[in-house]
Amino acid sequence: MERVAVIGLGLIGGSLSLDIKEVFGSKIIGIDGSLENAEKALSLGIIDEISTIENLTNVDVVIIATPVDTVSEITKQVLNVISDDTLVFDVGSVKEEICLALENHPKRVNFVAAHPIAGTEFSGPDAAIRNLFRNKINILCDIDKSKKEISDKAFLIFEKLGMKLKFMKPAEHDRHIAYVSHLSHVSSFMLGKTVLEIEKDEQNIFDMAGSGFESTVRLAKSSPSTWTPIFTENKKNLLSSLDEYIKNLVEFRSSLKEGDKDEIFKMMKETNHLKEILNGINKNY
Repeated sequence: MERVAVIGLGLIGGSLSLDIKEVFGSKIIGIDGSLENAEKALSLGIIDEISTIENLTNVDVVIIATPVDTVSEITKQVLNVISDDTLVFDVGSVKEEICLALENHPKRVNFVAAHPIAGTEFSGPDAAIRNLFRNKINILCDIDKSKKEISDKAFLIFEKLGMKLKFMKPAEHDRHIAYVSHLSHVSSFMLGKTVLEIEKDEQNIFDMAGSGFESTVRLAKSSPSTWTPIFTENKKNLLSSLDEYIKNLVEFRSSLKEGDKDEIFKMMKETNHLKEILNGINKNY
């Protein structure tokens, strides 16, 4: 773990760099499509040097934390130059297309498909924080396609950073994540868009917005450069979750229009079951 390369120096890549440097004492080699981002990460002490993919012939680990629509191609480039004992893992929130694209690569055994369920609404090197991943779930897909020495190295990193590991098939991951993460972001963005379109006086938004509005639209502050590729890469599953969401909105609107208090109360009462589910999850972690 002496030399670790991180490609993509935003929130996730930068936070991984900080933690790995602290826990393992690794030298962090940074690569980013934006030279400004790379230089910023260097000045903040997130990385120790700036390099290129072509120079990754003598590193122990490569982390790919770029937008999901670039991960497959970048991973292929990385696998083409690394040594036989180098671990390569990505952190993208869409897995099926990546795993399919890499399944026949000669060095597929060096790759681990990972998705740490962690983040904030902020982006760029400035957003990197320590301990972002502690007690967070990290979903690993198709782990049986990685050779044991590689997966063991990945497990060591994830466990030392405090992550809880969960294993899924890529298609299963993408289906579930569309509901619990991607749909949440769409909802937040579209609520924010609706309010901005209706309420032209921005001062009124600030004056009247309570904690409920602020917490609901928090995700709408997320980077469009990050989330546009996520939405399009998981289009099939996201469309399915949107159809279900829209159906529930239409049913609520119909009940509200008809003044059906009992049905509105019933919908919300049934949804209150989320408290028990989330409280149970929090107790486990």
